[in-house]
Amino acid sequence: MSERIRILVADDHTILRHALCDSLRREPDLEVVAEAGDGRSAVELAVEHRPDVAILDVEMPGQTVLDTVAQLNECAPGTQTIILTMYDAPDLVQSFLDLGVSGYLHKSAARGTLISAIRATRGGDQQVTMSVSRQSLQVTRGRPLGPGVLSARETEVLAHVAAARSNRQIAKAMGIAEGTVKRHLRNIFDKLQAVSRIDAVNKAVTASLLPTTNRPFDTERSA
Repeated sequence: MSERIRILVADDHTILRHALCDSLRREPDLEVVAEAGDGRSAVELAVEHRPDVAILDVEMPGQTVLDTVAQLNECAPGTQTIILTMYDAPDLVQSFLDLGVSGYLHKSAARGTLISAIRATRGGDQQVTMSVSRQSLQVTRGRPLGPGVLSARETEVLAHVAAARSNRQIAKAMGIAEGTVKRHLRNIFDKLQAVSRIDAVNKAVTASLLPTTNRPFDTERSA
């Protein structure tokens, strides 16, 4: 038998989390190595156990799940993420896709769909498994620009950019690596289809993603 797929499950509903873990353990090629009830614990356990896959619920106490996924990308880059949720709002789906999740599944999806999504992470072809409403998928394909298109972390970075802070200053203020700031900026540019820092701020203000008090600045720095 090939090596089993090691899984972390994060959901603040204990009964549902235990039921999901029990279901996964019935598969001979799957192994649940850790359980978490919030995003911060999920990141800590991912660093400790280095699972192949993290299954995350969208609504958990503490930090947003978008921030959790971003931190997993940084702290446990070998862990692929599958989102399991009751929500499939287009902007939310797009934000997760931009973070590189391997799957976005509505909780009404069949058990077999989740199992297939987990096994697909072993394919190495960057396949994404989706189980959302037709309406959400159609709007997501159109990449709408509206509230929620940026994660909380990206909005914070862009607010610093609007204040004319350099990447180094932003990294120090947010307590993250300068390389992480650059990655957030690349994501911001892609989501807003911006060609510069000024352009990104202008588009964010126009789309009400930043307050109108965040005025564009006069000089630019490279992303």
